[in-house]
Amino acid sequence: MNIHEYQAKELLRAAGAPVGDGRVVLRAEEAKTAAGQIDGPIWVVKAQIHAGGRGKGKFKEADAGEKGGVRIAKSTEEAEMEAQRMLGRTLVTKQTGEAGKQVNRVYIEDGADIARELYLALLVDRATSRIAFVCSQEGGMDIEEVAASTPDRILTLTVDPATGYQAYHGRRIAYALGLTGGQVKQCVALMGKLYDLFVSKDMEMLEINPLIVTQAGNLHCLDAKVGFDNNALFRHADIAALADDTEVDPKELAAQKFDLNYIALDGDIGCMVNGAGLAMATMDIIKLYGAEPANFLDVGGGATKEKVTEAFKIITSDPNVKGILVNIFGGIMRCDIIAEGIIAAVKEVGLQVPLVVRLEGTNVDLGKQIIRDSGLNVIPADDLSDAAEKVVKAVRG
Repeated sequence: MNIHEYQAKELLRAAGAPVGDGRVVLRAEEAKTAAGQIDGPIWVVKAQIHAGGRGKGKFKEADAGEKGGVRIAKSTEEAEMEAQRMLGRTLVTKQTGEAGKQVNRVYIEDGADIARELYLALLVDRATSRIAFVCSQEGGMDIEEVAASTPDRILTLTVDPATGYQAYHGRRIAYALGLTGGQVKQCVALMGKLYDLFVSKDMEMLEINPLIVTQAGNLHCLDAKVGFDNNALFRHADIAALADDTEVDPKELAAQKFDLNYIALDGDIGCMVNGAGLAMATMDIIKLYGAEPANFLDVGGGATKEKVTEAFKIITSDPNVKGILVNIFGGIMRCDIIAEGIIAAVKEVGLQVPLVVRLEGTNVDLGKQIIRDSGLNVIPADDLSDAAEKVVKAVRG
């Protein structure tokens, strides 16, 4: 689960990290008052969406102005004007894709006196199964280019969970960032606070880009991007309450209501599978045969007829789907339950695209018989390779 910058900064502030004074605004007419509560003379107006690259992003609407999603205002009136230009508009960045995301809130923050821009992130390093600090002296909007062209300028430092964060981690990061004097002590303390926050809130990523050094020589978190482990949210009701449903694909929201593991993708072949590993294999073999999956969808091992029906509805609600592949290996999940769910869903929402079904495992003969007797135009498949080949052929002709 991701949260907005202003929410992330509230968490940082509570942890004792240095962040600016800011106010979130949902309506443009609130912007002038909000800016007036913050010491000037410079204010920064930031579009709040769950995507990076806002500063270099562009709005689709012509009346939003040429500037990106991060703008400088030199008066409270100008802050109000910039908020008016952003709210309700669609911001397109490298991370949003061409569709962009609608800006439903902006964050107005006091300006910072920047001497240097640095990069800092904490994340889960899958290669070592440890929390890692990632830092670079090349902070700011071009960090992706730095990672691609000069990866040697980025330091990755993992933390042994047996010892946890130690002061030497902070010192090494400080030296890598080119900090000196009292800044080293600030860095050691800040890294400890960020590590504790990362662990205590079950974060997957905490990115501060840029982490700045002010003209006065102090460290300051100028931006923050945070993601959490969905599987740990049951421990954090306060974090779960920060979710913004307007930032989530409606199909993914519908899947959450029925405890389905669904992720929308860019392809045109919808997939319904039981088991994450089998779902990944199904997507891979679709690509092998020259097509692209439209989604990842794991109905789980104990799905009911109703759950399967809802899963099918979610797949067919995607206008990009030109064909559907159902791939079920019945263990705990029985093939006849899948068959009944498919039939119920087709009768309810109709079948406008080719449907290929591969069933194997518990009650497989009964499941196949139920589908045959249904009279539906379903293409049967004998194995995974056969299923992928048939659905791609049906879609691509």
